[in-house]
Amino acid sequence: MASSPTFSRICVSLLLLFFFVSLSSSNATSRFILGHAKPTQSRAERLIKSLNLFPKDPVNIIKGGDLHDFEFVPGKIVEKKFSFLGDSGPSIEDLGHHAGYYSLPHSKAARMFYFFFESRNSKDDPVVVWLTGGPGCGSELALFYENGPFHITNNLSLVWNNYGWDQASNILFVDQPTGTGFSYSTDAGDIRNDEVGISNDLYDFLQEFFKAHPEFVKNDFYITGESYAGHYVPAIASRVNQGNKQKQGIIINLKGFAIGNGLTNPGIQYPAYPDFALENKLISQSDYNNIKLLIPDCEEAVKACDTQGGQSCADAYATCEDLFSDILGIAEDINYYDIRKKCVGDLCYDFSNLEKFLNLGNVKSALGVGKDLKFVSCSEVVYNAMRQDRMRNLEVGIPALLEDGIKLLVYAGEEDLICNWIGNSRWVNGVEWSGRKAFDASTKVDFLVDGVDAGDLNNFGPLSFLKVHGAGHMVPMDQPKAALQMLKSWMGGRLAVAKNEDNASHN
Repeated sequence: MASSPTFSRICVSLLLLFFFVSLSSSNATSRFILGHAKPTQSRAERLIKSLNLFPKDPVNIIKGGDLHDFEFVPGKIVEKKFSFLGDSGPSIEDLGHHAGYYSLPHSKAARMFYFFFESRNSKDDPVVVWLTGGPGCGSELALFYENGPFHITNNLSLVWNNYGWDQASNILFVDQPTGTGFSYSTDAGDIRNDEVGISNDLYDFLQEFFKAHPEFVKNDFYITGESYAGHYVPAIASRVNQGNKQKQGIIINLKGFAIGNGLTNPGIQYPAYPDFALENKLISQSDYNNIKLLIPDCEEAVKACDTQGGQSCADAYATCEDLFSDILGIAEDINYYDIRKKCVGDLCYDFSNLEKFLNLGNVKSALGVGKDLKFVSCSEVVYNAMRQDRMRNLEVGIPALLEDGIKLLVYAGEEDLICNWIGNSRWVNGVEWSGRKAFDASTKVDFLVDGVDAGDLNNFGPLSFLKVHGAGHMVPMDQPKAALQMLKSWMGGRLAVAKNEDNASHN
């Protein structure tokens, strides 16, 4: 595909996150979610449509059709190089762009789709995996609207992203869990419903990926993601660390994991909603006082989820969701991913070009995707399957990772309501590890980008928390230059002293 001379940055915050999200729709007090929705629509369906996404299928469970010319062999990777740029751009060999399918060994017939982009800088750069939230949204939302090598223009051509994370890493974008994006199965029993199944699938994939690309085994390895990836990222980081310690296969050179505006500890993050809303004048003091009365029931329900699991976790979600939906009922048409913005009717973002582009026949052919397979931008089936996972506390595995010296960066755009920086800061400060007191006592410093204050940073040892100025839920979209420098400085061990690291001009 020929590259466009101009780059129209689609005002679409990727939302990959469509996220854990249903967070906003528990009752009819929210005009934003429910105002024009049909009563028969599910929460997930309403959210997908609010992003102007219309996946042809609710999940990629496929029976028959032209899918692949290779049989299902558990544990096998089938990968090809591709180029979106055609004759006008660099050669495929120069780009090092790959797309592939991995046949999950602990499944009946599930194939996991991924992109792998070699670094534009050096093959010796770290290997980074990016996980999109949802649960149930494809990684392509981030790839084309946030931190991948390309952006999609309004005429469905591609332009380079000057702040793509492939400028500092060899980066993987994975469609997971099964049924998301271009990942699919022929058996509905392969749909996952908890972090154990999801993290095992990702660990199996990483083992086979490094077998297929042994030249990258020595590289530092980082796990990153956003929104519901606040669950995914700690789970897979713990799984990789466990596998390394038990010498279960290839030793993956895990150095750190990063969570952007994530849902990690619901019991702490939900009670932060009224505080954030009051601080940003979304509600009045009297509204705040009334909404705060809901917090004890929410906290008790989350405790029951932690101890009992099962239906108690679904009950906890329903109970705690009242905190959020009451705020939205008052704030009305506020965009809860970026409170600086308003929504027009039910539409807050427009990701429709993504579905148009990825369902083109020549694009699917270039990627090795069967012509009968549709791209599922966000799957309501996967979303619903994860209901009982949503309110679980994924902070519990983090202390052991920190004690092993594995770095954690939690970053949050200061304008995001749904996974706001206050809730994220509180759970980070509450992590029980040997450096907790020193982290709590750490001095807040400016995070500088080209000499300009771009955020507030606290750091001690392997733990860092960064509030990013001028950003909503999707930090790499709203502040792409700051996000790229954040990644480079963090991986290089220079985040706490980052100053004008990159003087190159990017236009």
